[in-house]
Amino acid sequence: MNNLSKIIKIIFFGDLVGKPGRLAVRDFLENNKKNYDFVIANVENASHGFGLTEKNYNDLSEYGINCMTSGNHIWDKKEIFNYIENADKLVRPFNYPLNTPGFGSRIFDIGVKIAVINILGRVFMSPVDSQWSSVVDEIKRLKEITPIVIIDFHAEATAEKICLAKYCSKLGVSAFFGTHTHVQTADEQIMNNMGYITDAGFCGVYDSVIGMDYQTSLNRFTTVIPERYDVAEGDITQINAVEVDINYENGFATDIKRIFLLEDKGNKGNEN
Repeated sequence: MNNLSKIIKIIFFGDLVGKPGRLAVRDFLENNKKNYDFVIANVENASHGFGLTEKNYNDLSEYGINCMTSGNHIWDKKEIFNYIENADKLVRPFNYPLNTPGFGSRIFDIGVKIAVINILGRVFMSPVDSQWSSVVDEIKRLKEITPIVIIDFHAEATAEKICLAKYCSKLGVSAFFGTHTHVQTADEQIMNNMGYITDAGFCGVYDSVIGMDYQTSLNRFTTVIPERYDVAEGDITQINAVEVDINYENGFATDIKRIFLLEDKGNKGNEN
């Protein structure tokens, strides 16, 4: 934390896809963790592309990830119900119905308090509660505790992401990251003192279909038979992430930078 300039630097990793995504982030943080005050990653695809196992949750925690957001695939590994209540770094979508296991927002204390909300979109997605009504009260509640509020909006439609971002920027949100579509957009900006990007992208195998194997993806599109997706394997992995500098006294974003890195690992492990 930079006490002289009153700035904290956060990094947000786009959706981690399988073992290649997990290891790419691990290696990045081994070399760069010291540069960040707070690390967030979307992990809903971290375990073989769908959901999150408890082992992978623990591994990602050890890599230095402070907060894990998710999305519509968070329930795909059924063991999630056994540990989600005790997973104090994990945030599931806020706009699931009341009494859904887990927490849709959390406050993290790193010397200053940082609030994180995970939200699901509704356009081209499975039905959930309206984010438009539910998120307003939650932002207001969190802003009474800390000026720093960060949102991961897991949504399909670009227009829905942009519109909700503008809405949230007027409510004092510090940073707003779109996730779910796995393709990093080139529209990072400061919007009403809020750091914004429509989609942060994904971390995983570069030569893939948004992290998944090309052949199984092709089979699904050409046969319309619901063949299981497989996580792609390959030597070259990508890191998609976004850095945001935030003034911890007023919660304003002061700088935003998009990260797109390729690394040749020469690692073709079979475990995903």
